[in-house]
Amino acid sequence: MKYLALASLLLAAVSVQAESPEVAMQPHPNVAPAVKNIDAKIAEGPFQAKWDSLSGYEIPQWYKDAKFGIFIHWGAYSVPAFGSEWYPRQMYINLDRRGDNFFQHHIDTYGPQKTFGYKDFIPSFKAEKFNADEWAKLFKDTGARYVIPVAEHHDGFPMYDCSFTKWDASEMGPKRDIVKELSVSVREQGMKFGVSSHRAFNWMFYVRNEAYDNADPQYADLYGRPMPFLFQENAWDYQNFFPPQDQQFKDDWLARSCEIVDKYQPDVFWFDFGITPDRKETYETNSYAEHLQKFAAYYYNQSKGWNDGIGVINYKFEAFPEDAAVLDKERSKMAEIRKPFWQTDTAVSASSWGYTENQRYKTPDRLVDDLVDIVSKNGCLLLNVGPRPDGTIPEEDQAILKAIGGWLKINGEAIYDTTYWTTFGEGPTSVSTGHVSESKDKPFTSEDIRFTAKGDVLYVTGMAWPKTNSITIKTLASDSKYYADDIGSITLLGSDEEIKWNRNAEGLTVSLPAKHPSEFAYVLKVTK
Repeated sequence: MKYLALASLLLAAVSVQAESPEVAMQPHPNVAPAVKNIDAKIAEGPFQAKWDSLSGYEIPQWYKDAKFGIFIHWGAYSVPAFGSEWYPRQMYINLDRRGDNFFQHHIDTYGPQKTFGYKDFIPSFKAEKFNADEWAKLFKDTGARYVIPVAEHHDGFPMYDCSFTKWDASEMGPKRDIVKELSVSVREQGMKFGVSSHRAFNWMFYVRNEAYDNADPQYADLYGRPMPFLFQENAWDYQNFFPPQDQQFKDDWLARSCEIVDKYQPDVFWFDFGITPDRKETYETNSYAEHLQKFAAYYYNQSKGWNDGIGVINYKFEAFPEDAAVLDKERSKMAEIRKPFWQTDTAVSASSWGYTENQRYKTPDRLVDDLVDIVSKNGCLLLNVGPRPDGTIPEEDQAILKAIGGWLKINGEAIYDTTYWTTFGEGPTSVSTGHVSESKDKPFTSEDIRFTAKGDVLYVTGMAWPKTNSITIKTLASDSKYYADDIGSITLLGSDEEIKWNRNAEGLTVSLPAKHPSEFAYVLKVTK
């Protein structure tokens, strides 16, 4: 069976068509007119392509109320299903990445990178079982309020009908506009729809060598132009070696990004790290800043005429001023409440964003705790799944999502439409705050408590059920500076049993029933 599958891949690869080197290296003819139109639209206002103008941005209320969204990493990288969604990059680098040597795996499985490159996986990326309605129903049942598929990952293969390349899902592989189909189905389920763009890192994504297919200029429309610095020995080390993108690349990026805005009217537009060539760069020193300002002005101006307020931009590090867009933290959290609203993006898998074999899955218990912790600190959670190349979502992913959805059906009122409280919580367990640092996190304990509020109601979420069926909340002691009011009633969400409690200078001690109303964390509803 393995050899039959390989033969099928090789046969499919023959159908991949190239482009003349001269044409592929030049700017796409549609880019210049697109940029001219973008500039004209920005001039109409009200937002201008300047940070002081963009800092007048206000986050729409629906987003601050939603708290929970679904991320989808899906592309041709799901075909090899090895290691991670960075397979397209690592298959050209003869170094281990997190214990795997993609380069040697590729040669052993498919042959040399010259004769079978990443482009040759695309014909086998068929999405023959993809059903946008089924996905949207699953995400709705999970309790998600918004959905963000990857419109284009670092690999340079858009999952939508892109006017600036033929290497996209509407013309190759699935031969369907995946983003459009999802936008319709997601909105029919009453959820908001967003997109993500990781294209900015395509500039540095593919390490080149004359022995690889990606060195051939005729494939520049997919891999990006084979710039001389990509052939250097240190080209793999993008964290320490990242030549800034040139004008041709940035104009193409701007044209693509604004086309997505026009075609799909996304409620959220998520950007990955490539929009800053160095994590230490700020929005004031970033060489990409002019194009980010143009995009933000264009997107905000266009989205002002849509329903439910202006669009949302997610960014990493310091690519934007914090009052001009929404900060996103990858696989990490905040230690305290952050007054400007923020977001964590993470995945059901600890090992990859895209589909691979032998995923290392997280438990739904852990993910529910993450959601509770993030919301208590004025954030929201964007949780990723990685579908198979045929368009099915793995059963393990689905089981995790359904478990979270079951918890939210009982306890969702402590999450949706809430705000952070005076303090986020109490307990001994801290969380990771550095970029991609969640692997350092320890499980929450029964002593860990988190708070959210809605009007006069305070929600107290215990991260783990105490073995004694009793919990003392020190923050709600009778002399508490946080809660000076008398407590009128306490109920346990999902339970009809009467809750007994006592409040003194040591804290609020609550006796819990023997029967748990739901799996994972539990929620006490405190009213005056």
